[in-house]
Amino acid sequence: MHPLALIIAPKWRTALARFRQGQTRGKALIIGSVGLVFWLAVFGVLYRVLGYFRGVEEIGPLLASKLLSLVLLSFLSILLLSNVITALSSFFLAKDLDLMVSSPVDWLHVYLAKLGETLVHSSWMVALMAVPIFAAYGVRYDGGWFFGFVAIAVVLPILIMPAVVGSAVTLILVNAFPARRTRDLLSVIAIVAAGGVVMLFRLIRPERLARPEGFQNLLDFITVLRTPTSPFLPSEWTTDAVMGYLVGPFDWFPVIVLWSSALATGVLGAMLHYALYPTGFTKAQEGAERFVKGWIWQALLGPVFSPLSVSKREFVIKDLKLFFRDTTQWSQLILLGVLVVIYLFNIRALPLFTGEQVPFYLVTVVSFLNLGLAGFVLAAIAARFVFPAISLEGRQMWLLRSSPLDLRALLWSKYWVGTVPLLVLALLITVFTNVILKASPFMMAVSVGTIVLLTVAISAMALGFGALYPQFETENAAQIPTSFGGLVFMMTTIALLALVIVIEAVPVSTYLRASFNGQPVPVDIWMIAAFVAVAVICLSATGLSLKVGLTKMEGFEF
Repeated sequence: MHPLALIIAPKWRTALARFRQGQTRGKALIIGSVGLVFWLAVFGVLYRVLGYFRGVEEIGPLLASKLLSLVLLSFLSILLLSNVITALSSFFLAKDLDLMVSSPVDWLHVYLAKLGETLVHSSWMVALMAVPIFAAYGVRYDGGWFFGFVAIAVVLPILIMPAVVGSAVTLILVNAFPARRTRDLLSVIAIVAAGGVVMLFRLIRPERLARPEGFQNLLDFITVLRTPTSPFLPSEWTTDAVMGYLVGPFDWFPVIVLWSSALATGVLGAMLHYALYPTGFTKAQEGAERFVKGWIWQALLGPVFSPLSVSKREFVIKDLKLFFRDTTQWSQLILLGVLVVIYLFNIRALPLFTGEQVPFYLVTVVSFLNLGLAGFVLAAIAARFVFPAISLEGRQMWLLRSSPLDLRALLWSKYWVGTVPLLVLALLITVFTNVILKASPFMMAVSVGTIVLLTVAISAMALGFGALYPQFETENAAQIPTSFGGLVFMMTTIALLALVIVIEAVPVSTYLRASFNGQPVPVDIWMIAAFVAVAVICLSATGLSLKVGLTKMEGFEF
């Protein structure tokens, strides 16, 4: 067997065995169905957008090209950030490195194997997302069956180059810092960089391309469309190759530039690996000093939680300590803050605020539908921070399970440690968006009351599903929300949000009808029943989720 294949074979066989052992037909059916629905949704939306673009003479291909360029540029940014973080684990912190580095294997084979591992772990989600996007372009512009090969030929280089560059950046940082301290540094850098990318896209405001009336004249609009988004980046070369094949004339030069750049980048990365990896791997064996001191946390948080019982107080302080000791956890608060700002900025950037008088019903509808969007944002945050709470206990859960400590206190502490910050964030988003939209007092009351009930229920559901589908063996908390349990939690939460929106549509429509006719809002039996039903559903979901989670925790066996 070839040395490279010999290195890759154990990883491949282990992954295949885990898949066969952990995936039942039911799980595979659910995951496949959800993935297919997501693919069809992305394909359908983009197919309609491209159909609109294609119907516009001359400007249509330019709009489609600009859209593809922006999408690929965002993919490139995500890939670079993801590869920088993943390369640290693959090249320096993996458990098989001790055996691999000490074995008589050529350094180039080790580099290629670890580079391939980094590429797969960092790029699989982007690759899957690219399938419906390129399919929509190929079908709408009649690309034919050969377009699939063209798409693969131009996408592979933009997957390879970020993997090589990300691995090189990680290698340089590890040579400057210990690897375990570099992981903390990379987490903060990646989060800040991701927030910067999001802010950059918002400042560019690509949505203005869909509103040509915002330009002074048609010439300015066409000039912006013809100007490359990033002429020296692979995303622009890929766009030129794809659109050249679809609308003509096709030019092989962008494809040649893509592959020559990928090969050149790979050679430079291999040379850098040969020169710096031995020193970097030696430094990776060093430890990292912890900056969190136990007595400081006790002095700061002890008086705050003094009214609680001893077990509840210690559980809460323990969870807060663990959260802030792990940089991969607390550093995501930076990105969360950036996303909240972007969320509010997007609300402010809606076409409602054009200086003209906005219809009352339109503001009310946007304010009402914003509940569903805010609920989805909260569900995503709960999946990242609350859902893994039980799994992060790891193998020490057996100690808590067998000790005389009350598991209710543990569940209670984890629930409120996750719920209180989530509730503050929910109220912040809801109140500010309604103030920006200048919503009526009725809609403000409905929004605040509903979002409080949803937050309480979503947090409980995240904790309950986290206990039902624990991942005690995981080494990375970021992998827990993407498990089967995280998928089931998100699907259930979306169903809850849809049910609440449908029920509350009755009193909101009644309110709109009365306001349109200039009449006082009628407080009838249907309006009261709708709000009571929402409260009962959310509180029932809260109680049932916590009860199921507690029952599952009491039955844990190790």
